[in-house]
Amino acid sequence: MKVSIVGGSIGGLTAACLLRDAGHQVSIYERSAVRLEQRGAGIGFLPASYRYLQTRAALDIEKISVETNHIRYLDKECKVVHDARHQYRFSSWNTVYASTLAHFGADQYHLDSEVVDFSQSSDDVSISLKDGRSITSDLLVGADGIGSLLRDRLVPSSKSQYAGYVAWRGMVPESELSSEIIERLGDAITYFVYPNSHILVYPIPDHEGRVTAGNRLINFVWYCNYQHGDEFNNLMTDKYGALREVSIPPGFVSKHNVEQVKLMALRCLPKLLSDLVVATVEPFVQVIYDVDIDQMAFGRVCLIGDAGIVVRPHAAAGTAKAAADGWALAEAIENIRFCLRHLMFGKLLNLLSQKIF
Repeated sequence: MKVSIVGGSIGGLTAACLLRDAGHQVSIYERSAVRLEQRGAGIGFLPASYRYLQTRAALDIEKISVETNHIRYLDKECKVVHDARHQYRFSSWNTVYASTLAHFGADQYHLDSEVVDFSQSSDDVSISLKDGRSITSDLLVGADGIGSLLRDRLVPSSKSQYAGYVAWRGMVPESELSSEIIERLGDAITYFVYPNSHILVYPIPDHEGRVTAGNRLINFVWYCNYQHGDEFNNLMTDKYGALREVSIPPGFVSKHNVEQVKLMALRCLPKLLSDLVVATVEPFVQVIYDVDIDQMAFGRVCLIGDAGIVVRPHAAAGTAKAAADGWALAEAIENIRFCLRHLMFGKLLNLLSQKIF
């Protein structure tokens, strides 16, 4: 089949690689004019996330991720209140994206290709691009994230709902941190939980993809409540005065809000963790939304990843879910193809039997 994928993030790329492996002609249409980046934000690198890179692209995941061996909880005085042996693997969004894109290649990865409309018939599906182009294919895959145009058109009643809180995020090079912070935070996923909030910390590759101790970054994700309305709007107004809906990237958070989150860290977090937040030069914000729909396939169009459903509570698994959706899609298409082959074979046998007998 000819397949068009809207959205070139990790979920879209994984689906593209799998469908291409199955023999389909696959093109990705990404609205960004430049290669995507999330400024090194950390991700939980779960088996679904690295399954393709390990089994199909033959990458050594040791070279693109950091392994930790503990899950640890601290109290307000920095004392360990729980510590258990548990193997986790962490990477950065940039590292996984770059590795997957390098395997897929740039020929059919079309930047600056924003989809503004689509239509389908029983025979095909067409997309209209902002630059006036129109592309027709056999299957359209919506991997266009939480603000999915495809989902809005397919399920108009399904709207993303602000969950009441955001994730403050940031990372600091190990070379800029004290030996105590590196020693206590570098071998575990570390939590501090307090009323109505929690923060988690773990090591990830640096911006160049290096995973060796001393070159890594220490990454944090801190969930904080902001009331919808003035409080939320104040937070989401960037340093240039623009009101953002989904996130404010590093370097764009207002000076006032950067100062406020660091003061909040000093007030609410154990010193070990507040030192990390205070040392972060460019913390950034991601808004948490709820999205839920009853189906993910609509004729010749389907949705994967956050374009379909956003999962809470958080389990550091957003990219894993998107990748798993890609595998599920590829397997579903192969199952359909298998059934069609057998159906055609059965009809052929029936015709032959009629001629013979």
